[in-house]
Amino acid sequence: MDSIWTETSEMPHFDSLKGHIKADVLIIGGGIAGLLTASRLAGQGVKCVLAERERICGGITKNTTAKITVQHGLIYHSLTVRYGPETARMYLDANRWALEEYRRMCREIPCDFEEKDSFVYSVKDRKKLEKELAAMERLGCHGEFADELPLPFSTAGAIRLEKQAQFHPLKFLSAVVKNLEIYENTPVREMEKQKAVTENGSITADKIIAATHFPFLNKHGSYFLKLYQHRSYVIALEGGPDVEGMYVDEDKKGLSFRNAGNLLLLGGGGCRTGKKGGGWCELERQASVWYPQARLHGRWAAQDCMSLDKVPYIGQYSRNTPGFYVASGFNKWGMTSAMAASGILTDLVLGKENPWAAAFSPSRTMLHLQLAVNGLEAAANLLTISPKRCPHLGCALKWNPMEHSWDCPCHGSRFREDGKLLDNPAQGDLKGR
Repeated sequence: MDSIWTETSEMPHFDSLKGHIKADVLIIGGGIAGLLTASRLAGQGVKCVLAERERICGGITKNTTAKITVQHGLIYHSLTVRYGPETARMYLDANRWALEEYRRMCREIPCDFEEKDSFVYSVKDRKKLEKELAAMERLGCHGEFADELPLPFSTAGAIRLEKQAQFHPLKFLSAVVKNLEIYENTPVREMEKQKAVTENGSITADKIIAATHFPFLNKHGSYFLKLYQHRSYVIALEGGPDVEGMYVDEDKKGLSFRNAGNLLLLGGGGCRTGKKGGGWCELERQASVWYPQARLHGRWAAQDCMSLDKVPYIGQYSRNTPGFYVASGFNKWGMTSAMAASGILTDLVLGKENPWAAAFSPSRTMLHLQLAVNGLEAAANLLTISPKRCPHLGCALKWNPMEHSWDCPCHGSRFREDGKLLDNPAQGDLKGR
């Protein structure tokens, strides 16, 4: 179940940490957000060390569909209504900057970078699209309405945004990591103010960034309430059509489409981690009807942290943790969000004012309906009987027969059948496995 990105690239290997070292900045987590931030800080002359629990890009990053776009579903209408146009414009500007940074960097990195138009479609609700398009126009983001789409089913239309992009994420990152100080197979076991204790040493740093997908410290920031995790599935088809763009349904249960070389990537079948969803079976069933001549090339799954308000948490980990920062809750838009995080966090670490930081502040209001949903989900699960319980906060694990894993419906930790940790926020394997 490897993605096509891992099939067609090879990431460099790094040694594990043995001993005690010091740095200006420690980044915990070797996915795209951590690596881009490390690269940007190093470019500013900062002595930066990155520690990764296993292999860099070995988790969520390798399973992305790698769309680079400022069009994150129907985000701008909801942001304008909830927070006002100033915050919505900050979100837009941060992601515009991220897109341009990819465009600039990819001129020097062979990574299959292609400009593509981006489409957010709706199967039934044209009014939603019209509201979003109007909100985008007010913010200075000029899209257009598309009535005819090369998709295998009818829609109510789509919002089309020109000159967005797609690429090969691992080819890109294999170039980004050159000359960075990285330690693989170096899990952080304990935090002591400005020191991270690892299995075979420690790293002392003036400032620390948690880029671990799901934040791992429970006593600060309330991320176990502010986030939940969602799984989605992808199949790669040989012999599928060229859809000439990147497409995503405005409904979170909908489907996404993009081409990668001679393959068509079909994504969807998702569900909250630990719940039942259609998965690969649903995608393969639909593909057999829509593209009967196509052949299955491969399949994989991704897991995304979902915030309360669809905006990532990027900035100081909590009000009470100066010098400790976080990047999480990318809501399925990890490519631009990770690049935006690298810019925001670099400015914060260097003591510079960042024009977008306020919109992404992890300390913004928690008063959203999703907070109650997350809390009730955890409370109900804690009362559930299960042969396996999550070492993170004790929730009952659910067996996932499709992926042969034990999954936590509360916060999204996942474990192999033999108990080995697959996805955080849990920090270790199942006991008594």
